[in-house]
Amino acid sequence: MLTAFMNSPLGPVRITGDEQGVAAISCVVVTLPDPIPDVPEPLQAAVRQLTEYFAGTRQTFDFALNPSGTVFQQKVWQALLDVPFGTTLSYLALTRRIGDEKAIRAVAAANGKNPLWIVVPCHRIIGSNGSLTGYAGGLWRKQWLLTHEGVRPGANQGQLSLF
Repeated sequence: MLTAFMNSPLGPVRITGDEQGVAAISCVVVTLPDPIPDVPEPLQAAVRQLTEYFAGTRQTFDFALNPSGTVFQQKVWQALLDVPFGTTLSYLALTRRIGDEKAIRAVAAANGKNPLWIVVPCHRIIGSNGSLTGYAGGLWRKQWLLTHEGVRPGANQGQLSLF
């Protein structure tokens, strides 16, 4: 596996992958060297596109993904890819999209195991009441990402809405 690091408004980011695609993107608690080492060629598109996302000039990603996970996790992560930039979806609605409303806890667990931070947008999944429940990177990061995408708390019972 190849590794690249980049700075972001939410802290240092580690990207791992190979010629088959990006396997993981995560915030890390490390001090990055100055200067940051060169990015391996198979990870350059991911670094470029994440930089564009943080700059506000990109809403979708098109580099190759290659995350490891169970068949069920892969199904959930695939469904997350269908949640557009600037929108949110409840855990229950996501569960309905994958066809098993009773699997809400398993869907939430798979969401929490998502290895591709931002690109597979688990931050767009919220509680049915509009609350920002659960986020492996910390709720402050989830709030930042949603605000960055133009989603803000609405005036109606904490529901999220577009600006």
